[in-house]
Amino acid sequence: MDKSNSQDDRYQRFVGLLALNDQAIRRFIRSLLPSTEGVDDVVQETALECWRKFSDFELGDTDHPDQTQGSDEFIRWACVIARFKVMSCQRDWARDRLVFREHIIERLAEDAFEQIENRDLERMAVEDCLSQLVVESRRLLLSVYRPGDSVKRIARESGEKSRRLYRKMNGLRKQLLNCVERRLAEES
Repeated sequence: MDKSNSQDDRYQRFVGLLALNDQAIRRFIRSLLPSTEGVDDVVQETALECWRKFSDFELGDTDHPDQTQGSDEFIRWACVIARFKVMSCQRDWARDRLVFREHIIERLAEDAFEQIENRDLERMAVEDCLSQLVVESRRLLLSVYRPGDSVKRIARESGEKSRRLYRKMNGLRKQLLNCVERRLAEES
């Protein structure tokens, strides 16, 4: 198998597992912190560390090519990483006595509002581009993000091979990305 294709498959599997379990990992992290402050930072640090160590997870889990399988193992593994990230962040926060001046906070808020507006434009572009796909293509593309739905299940229902559907899904993702980039370029 082509190394870059293998890396793409690995990335797709990671993103699928992370998307499927993101809220559970977030709830776990929230339960370890005294307040909601810092939850997003720890979630992000956890996701980055999970990606860095994903090959270690895959070594013990090679018989699950489908994103929804291996989900229980993934969440347990990710929560162990999250626990260490929470402890590390709490140590850092205890040492950090940084207080921002008011004008810096205002500048950060302006930047945050810009990012929110950009995300709204991106979301609308994705929704618009998804709506242009035929129903079967849209279902295939979104199957990895819906609980209880999967490429494997669609393959069984349609009588097609899973590998073929994965290739088709990768093509649809590229098509969706191109469409979204066009829409965003038109907006700017």
